[in-house]
Amino acid sequence: MPGVSPLSRVVPQRRRRPSPHSAAQSAPQPAPLAGPAGGTERGAAAVELALVLPLLLLVLFGIFTYGMMLSFRQGLSQAADEGARAAAVAISDSVRRSNAQDAINAALDPYGVTCDLGTQKLSHDGAAAGACSLVEGTATCASCVEVTLDYSYDANPVYPVLPFTGIVVPDSMGVESQVRYQ
Repeated sequence: MPGVSPLSRVVPQRRRRPSPHSAAQSAPQPAPLAGPAGGTERGAAAVELALVLPLLLLVLFGIFTYGMMLSFRQGLSQAADEGARAAAVAISDSVRRSNAQDAINAALDPYGVTCDLGTQKLSHDGAAAGACSLVEGTATCASCVEVTLDYSYDANPVYPVLPFTGIVVPDSMGVESQVRYQ
């Protein structure tokens, strides 16, 4: 360019972008939170969690234990119903007892519990755990079959009972089912 001196020609310099690392280093750090006594509250959440977590876990395991116990209670009730139905449709007394025992044991098999109507004993994994009975013709109904199951849950829990959750689990469970036959 004519008439322009080399000194008047200034080349603009490129601007540098700040790096994210330099911005983080230069940003002011927040002041620690001051508690009511003037100290910091760092670590307070961890202490609160350490105090509350065991209680929450205890409640959670209590709910789990109670739910499993209710599941077994429902299975026990279903076994009595199935045993009474199987006994009601049998033709003879010997077949009636055999059919009832087979139906009860089929319903209680998932829990590891068996019934022997001959000895009138419930057992859990081979150990005595209660009583079972089949009565034909009761005082209130001559043409009825009644199945009764009594299980000692406190002494023979089907599912493990965690410490301090035994409060919600009953000592024993008893169910009976009565079916009329023609």
